[in-house]
Amino acid sequence: MRDLASTYRQDVDGFGRVTIRPLDPDTDIDLVHSWVSQERARFWGMRDTGRERVEEIYRYLDSLPTHHAWLTHRDGTPVALFQTYEPAADPVGECYPVQPGDHGAHLLIGPPDAVERGFTGTLLRVFLDFVFADPRHRRVVMEPDARNEKAVDRLLRTGFVAGPLIDLDGKRARLLFLDRETFEAGRS
Repeated sequence: MRDLASTYRQDVDGFGRVTIRPLDPDTDIDLVHSWVSQERARFWGMRDTGRERVEEIYRYLDSLPTHHAWLTHRDGTPVALFQTYEPAADPVGECYPVQPGDHGAHLLIGPPDAVERGFTGTLLRVFLDFVFADPRHRRVVMEPDARNEKAVDRLLRTGFVAGPLIDLDGKRARLLFLDRETFEAGRS
């Protein structure tokens, strides 16, 4: 189990304080289950999954040194679930030639209280700052469901480059890549 006291914080002008902390299966699972079981989260693949199974999945992830689940807050309110992983230790690593420094990620934005222009893009930039804060991470790999056109478009607008379509865990996914240099150039 990871140190639940370790939290990443970033103050974003005009947006607020974003914190990213390890997901705690003991206290966070009801919230996570309520998010992943909604129709809006259908591409997450857990819509019909019961609470006990979701808890089992996140307890298993919590036991792995290669996969991590993070709960993200904005000004103290939970707003997103973020997962990171080492592609070489994941089925996605069998679908493309993994490079040293590759780091995988999944993102699920929680149900919004109100639609807010720029919300997802701002959170995505904070997540990428978080991932690239580790100098060992040279490239972020994401593989959203290919039918999730909004997610694919958001990632492309952030600077990700489209890779091939792959078959992964019963879904057709689009590989997308963002290297550190492209991300840093976009930040300046």
